[in-house]
Amino acid sequence: MLAVPGGVPEGEQWAYEWKWDGVRAVVGLAGDEVRAHSRTLREITASYPELRALTTLTRRRLLLDGEIVALDERGRPDFARLQSRMHVHRPAARLLRDVPVCYYVFDLLVAGDEELLSLPYHRRRSRLADLGLTAPPTVRTPDHHTRVAGSDLLDVAADHGLEGIVAKRLDSRYRPGARSRDWVKTPLRTTQEVVVGGWVAGEGRRTGTLGALLLGAHRTDEPGALAYVGHVGTGFTESALADLLTRLRPLARPSSPFATPVPRDRARHAHWVEPVLVGEVEHRQWTAENRLRHPSWRGLRPDREPGEITVPAPGDPPP
Repeated sequence: MLAVPGGVPEGEQWAYEWKWDGVRAVVGLAGDEVRAHSRTLREITASYPELRALTTLTRRRLLLDGEIVALDERGRPDFARLQSRMHVHRPAARLLRDVPVCYYVFDLLVAGDEELLSLPYHRRRSRLADLGLTAPPTVRTPDHHTRVAGSDLLDVAADHGLEGIVAKRLDSRYRPGARSRDWVKTPLRTTQEVVVGGWVAGEGRRTGTLGALLLGAHRTDEPGALAYVGHVGTGFTESALADLLTRLRPLARPSSPFATPVPRDRARHAHWVEPVLVGEVEHRQWTAENRLRHPSWRGLRPDREPGEITVPAPGDPPP
């Protein structure tokens, strides 16, 4: 189940959770067996062996929903750190030691032979709390908050460097695959998922490597039409630049994948690629032309599919 973006809803019918800056994961447990899947149903069990810690906490058959995060030195979720784990199918012992991950559980979908999707959120949450799935720092069941002002919690999130909050209706059922207004996410930073459609070579200190990525998103009025939404040339680490080039070169194609024009100064030197890689940028706002203003690269999102990434049609309000 997915949240819609929006301002913080207020009222006693809402519960609030912290918005974790990580990778969504549905995890199934049965005795000693653990299986984890991403939002796109890709199996990611081998990538995160830390999830086996769940089998030390319960022997029950469970299906959980939550977020895999990597923490910085102050104990805050750090998406940049998580990047080094997201593309590794079987991480080596050194990587597991240097970049451990945690699983923050926030929903219970199946318990034993009972499917809980039709239960209201507050009852699923109560059943989840009763399980006691907490083994810090690897597994946590973070608190949810009721009878408080959501705006106050958003201020707390800002003070502690968190990504934002998610409001959930206490009476909402769990709707798999649906993006519902029963869940509303309010991020403190403006981020956008994008599809990579090309790149330009770097200059100066970046000679011989990547200078910028050409970004797109699918238009809501023309399914399958990839609209150009801007370029990003900042926010890359040296290792990210090398990794991106390795991934982009085999995807080369002779023509632009974009259905809308790319500025001439970018198109002239572009290396076009098949639009299969999804990434995420942080940006200030959208322009009137539905272009990203001052984007900064955050990393690839292997847990997303290109077809999921959309931008409004021309004339509609920017995202």
